[in-house]
Amino acid sequence: MSIIYSKITSVINKISDEIHRSFLFTTIFSILRFIELQWINSYFKELYPNEKFLNFLNNSILKKNLFNPLIVLLLFSFFLILSIKSPSKSLVITLIVGFIAFFIGSTILPKYFLNNNIRIIEFNKKDIYSIGFCLILVSIIFFGICIASVGGIPLLKPSIRYLLKPIFTMPVFLIIPGTCLVASAYLKDFQMKNITRSQARFRFIFLLAIDTALLLLLGYRTPLVAAFLIIIIIGFYGNIISLWEVIISGLIGIGAIIGIGYFRSLSEMTITSSTNPFYTLQSRADFTLHVLNLLDFVGGNAGLTHGHLLTSSIPGSDLGPRMLIGKIIAWRTEVTVTPTLIGQMVVDFGKIGVAVEMCILGFILGIGFKIMQKTKNYFYIAIYSLILTYSILGIETGILDIQVLFYFATAIFIYLINIKKSQQ
Repeated sequence: MSIIYSKITSVINKISDEIHRSFLFTTIFSILRFIELQWINSYFKELYPNEKFLNFLNNSILKKNLFNPLIVLLLFSFFLILSIKSPSKSLVITLIVGFIAFFIGSTILPKYFLNNNIRIIEFNKKDIYSIGFCLILVSIIFFGICIASVGGIPLLKPSIRYLLKPIFTMPVFLIIPGTCLVASAYLKDFQMKNITRSQARFRFIFLLAIDTALLLLLGYRTPLVAAFLIIIIIGFYGNIISLWEVIISGLIGIGAIIGIGYFRSLSEMTITSSTNPFYTLQSRADFTLHVLNLLDFVGGNAGLTHGHLLTSSIPGSDLGPRMLIGKIIAWRTEVTVTPTLIGQMVVDFGKIGVAVEMCILGFILGIGFKIMQKTKNYFYIAIYSLILTYSILGIETGILDIQVLFYFATAIFIYLINIKKSQQ
């Protein structure tokens, strides 16, 4: 496995080096270095509040546990509360089972691993940066292809958003892990004191600006929130972003989600200007809970599809997982339906599946959180931020996309090797 990794990273490093040496990118990075220098020495930067701003928020327990895996349960509960409708009695039991299983997996089971002689795999920063840089480059190329294929910008013409083809949009979403890896490489530079905190912050903001430009112009909210969350989590645990900035950013992010949804609904004429802006968020939660009630009913205790829903994520399947959900609950295969975090679990394997899969998900996040806190390693901060981000987003959408499943599979693989290595 290490030989394969070495050969792949060797090729990627060569590609990255060649691109960096090209005239175009030499010019781009020269301009960025100039802007970064102006940023660092800017008088206006001195007007920005320092780390001690809103100092009353700097609670040590909150700083240590703000992005604890249990935040998934907290946000899931909040999402359910948003809904006007109430869950059925059967669904309440399913949720209790899932929540208890997740708590056991994330909080109790990790206590039995990596307690004394923790030994982790160390990844080369250059490899991580090169992989991330190439992923971002691929996403930018496919962004151009997406715009050309529909003949316009979906944000400005919402109707053409539905003409976007998954075969072109999926590579654009590689900007999310790409951003994660490049940001972690900058974090490593900061930890090694190769760059200052101001430089690291500028580079994080620039990465987020690229993500925002690409994903917002395509009219996608969820991947944009993913990029936003990843930058915040890496910056927070890397001491690049302060706690008060995380809280303010979270409020801005919630406002952005509501705002984008509201104005997109106005442009699509699904609501009127007199409608409460919170209605779009409430209606989504309401619809998703209604879907979950139906899925819980058909899933029962042992499930209906027995793994077929999860395997439908594999490219080449007749129907994607969210289209399959649409067929199960309404016999409509032309629409995609978000099933929440436990929707796939209950349809595939029922309440038993919810217990097992939520426990596994909790364990992955729990082990990742423990490794990150013990080592403060830049790469493990990045990988935890990636899987926690998609767990949070999965509260509504479910963890069903093939690339997201790949991220989790990679995390599981790396964590298991670390556990085995530490036990030797």
